[in-house]
Amino acid sequence: MDVFKIMVENLEWINGEKDDPNDLCLHGDAVAKIGEEIFEYSATVSATALYLLKTLTQDHIINEENQMLPCCGHFMIPNDDLTNVDIYGCPNGIDWTVLHDGDNIKLITESGRETVISLDEYQKEVFRFADKIEDFYKECSPKNLSNEYERDCYYAFWNEWHKRRKE
Repeated sequence: MDVFKIMVENLEWINGEKDDPNDLCLHGDAVAKIGEEIFEYSATVSATALYLLKTLTQDHIINEENQMLPCCGHFMIPNDDLTNVDIYGCPNGIDWTVLHDGDNIKLITESGRETVISLDEYQKEVFRFADKIEDFYKECSPKNLSNEYERDCYYAFWNEWHKRRKE
């Protein structure tokens, strides 16, 4: 039985369309199964995927930063060399803690329940989810990046994504 699973359906852009070259953030109906708990949320799943990729090498503490299933991610700040990006949104969403414990990952939900999964199994599930999101982007039209700042944000997003996907 899977102790951690994250799925998404109804991938679309904020306007409800299956393609929008002006929207950088992908949305969908996400379902996360952590232990015996199931969390469902209509989230900005492009941000979720990047946050999950970050947790492969970094701990994430509940309610200290972004939510793992964020409502939105409408503001991005790239670092100077465009290798990482911080994504900010509203305070709405669903969150949980991700802690590294040797070769395992400990997931702690808002209820306080703890679930342990091997890092290898966790990585497989994160990669599966992230690959599904990236595949959707690849099927869509190229993005219209209207200014240098937007371009830098978008490039930093994908640069960090691909760096973390290879780790």
